[in-house]
Amino acid sequence: MAKNKHLTDLDRLQIQHGLLHRNSIKKIAFDLDKDPTTISREIRKRAVSSNKCPPHRTPNWCIHRFSCSKHYLCEDKPNCIKQCRLCKLCNNLCSDFVEDICKKLSFPPYVCNGCPDEHICVLRKKYYFHNPAHQNYRKILVETREGVNISEDELVQLDEFISPLIMKGQSVHHIVVNNKDEFSVSEKSLYRYVTEGLLKARNIDMPRVCRLKPRSCKPLEHKVDSACRIGRTYDDYKTYLSQHNDIFAVEMDSVVGRIGGKVLLTLMFKSCDLMLAFIRDRNTSQSVIDIFNWLYEILGRDLFSKMLPVLLGDNGSEFSNPMAIEFDSDGNSRTKVFYCDPRASFQKPNVELNHEFIRKVLPKGSSFDNLEQGDINLMMSHINSYSRAKLNDKSPHQLFNFLYGQGILEKLGLKIIPPNEIILNPSLLKR
Repeated sequence: MAKNKHLTDLDRLQIQHGLLHRNSIKKIAFDLDKDPTTISREIRKRAVSSNKCPPHRTPNWCIHRFSCSKHYLCEDKPNCIKQCRLCKLCNNLCSDFVEDICKKLSFPPYVCNGCPDEHICVLRKKYYFHNPAHQNYRKILVETREGVNISEDELVQLDEFISPLIMKGQSVHHIVVNNKDEFSVSEKSLYRYVTEGLLKARNIDMPRVCRLKPRSCKPLEHKVDSACRIGRTYDDYKTYLSQHNDIFAVEMDSVVGRIGGKVLLTLMFKSCDLMLAFIRDRNTSQSVIDIFNWLYEILGRDLFSKMLPVLLGDNGSEFSNPMAIEFDSDGNSRTKVFYCDPRASFQKPNVELNHEFIRKVLPKGSSFDNLEQGDINLMMSHINSYSRAKLNDKSPHQLFNFLYGQGILEKLGLKIIPPNEIILNPSLLKR
């Protein structure tokens, strides 16, 4: 029997073929030289639901469908004489609806493939198909190999222990050798966590590391926790906004200059089209957290939560530590973080379109390494002072002041530029 071998697409095709011919799980496992529990687990884990219904039959899944006598559940069809149990809308309209689950799905083979009653069954079904099953396997395989294999709580505990020692001048090697029972990760991983900005300690706190010539290869982008997006998907975002109609989301994104160099964090206020931008030395999650902590300190808790009640970002590694953004150092909630679907930048169109103004001043491919935050503030002052037709010929700066009050943008280093003095080309930042 083959051990420690992943199922291939061909194996899954054979499983589907065996189920169609009503072979037992034991027989399928024998043909594939696998353990029966492997096949059983594969079928139950990757089976997909289906609303398929036999022709000319009503897809009524209710447990009361044989005895129900209700009429007129559809208010827009008052003259309908059909019993509601004979209508496909019954599942969604009836307050007494209780779904009837086929008992056969609780026993091997756990799916409807090859079931002799499939052609007459009106209940919701489950099928095992090799193609979506293999795609699901590949997706999970990629996700499990991404990022740091450590939870946020574990990272916080690690940071509280190791960062103070590094800042005292101790090397990671010295710390690991003398505290072996404190670590569940390797010394190399700890160095990598520091380099990627996941801990409070930095490379500058380790003099020897600073003197080493950096490797030419692109550093790995670590993610804190692959489960950080649970409960923060785009569907969760839409549900949250539907329940809080009085708030506006703020879209966040990164603008990259030279690969491996400085990057910008951009925050786009959908309520007024104003954009903030902040320069960062590295595109890491800690650099993003530091900016939000700075904003929280400058604005205060109430104003921060009013201006930034909801944040919508993409799936970049720089946004992969949502807990540190959502809560302050005392554990108080200050905002909510949600993520767009993968490869769906159109779900945050405002910030993507507004990047065109930045690219007028900083063309794509140009380096940000010589820029400081003062340069970025100057650029954003010009961009936010530019009148927009969609804002009734007002500028985002004017509308922001109307919504949130005067003086806030001055605290953030932005000022109003007279209309005839606005510059939106590379000459703005030439020194």
